[in-house]
Amino acid sequence: MTENRHFVTYQNYLKVPELLSLQSPLSDPAEHDETLFIVIHQVYELWFKVVLHELDRVCALLAAGDGARAAATMKRVLTVLKVLVAQLDILETMTPVEFESFRDRLESASGFQSAQFREVEFALGLKRPGVAERFPEGSEERTRLEWRLARPTLWDAFLQFLAGRGRAIPAGALARDVTGPIAPDEDVQDALVGIYRTDPELANLCERLVDLDEGVQEWRYRHVKMVERTIGSKRGTGGSMGVAYLASTVGAHAFPDLWAIRARL
Repeated sequence: MTENRHFVTYQNYLKVPELLSLQSPLSDPAEHDETLFIVIHQVYELWFKVVLHELDRVCALLAAGDGARAAATMKRVLTVLKVLVAQLDILETMTPVEFESFRDRLESASGFQSAQFREVEFALGLKRPGVAERFPEGSEERTRLEWRLARPTLWDAFLQFLAGRGRAIPAGALARDVTGPIAPDEDVQDALVGIYRTDPELANLCERLVDLDEGVQEWRYRHVKMVERTIGSKRGTGGSMGVAYLASTVGAHAFPDLWAIRARL
């Protein structure tokens, strides 16, 4: 009797047929650039999934006291962020006229509705409770965001790691309300200054967090310029404020204490 065996192939392991069936342009007749637009944004969502996967890994490594592997994993996240920036170069090959040819088909769809990017913000500590409320109650997106909102951030995991290394992290910072944004703390800054002056290993880990924070800001800046180049001062898709709102997010620090100490080092 012949045994039925399932052989793993490139096609079925990666589900290539299913993946290639997910691009469904809405323009009729079809506009050439809509396929590019869809693929780029689908790839963004895949990379956001990877970033979240790796940030959760960083938190687990810090909880286990493994600073070296946490730093290496943050380097991976930073490399992904650079790929996200590079993808904007591809989008910028599309002229304003080419985008306008199918833009009305997007209707209420907008990048502001990317639940995964909001999850990335929450994971880093850029939390705003009202963000989750923009998604339908009971939806998978809202459930994930509410879970992220209640979960300690990367910064919280880092402070717990430092406390475990015997650093004088104030009790208030270790027990803060994790559903709120990260506020600057002078006592935390004092501890960080001491780390930079006496412990190169921990200072290197601090710098990886700064790299990560800067990497997100770099993506935000390039995203703003891409949108400005494409639609100028027009309102964004879905009725969003477009460039005006995006520009207001540039420079927002996920880890404000690491930036505040620069003047003291």
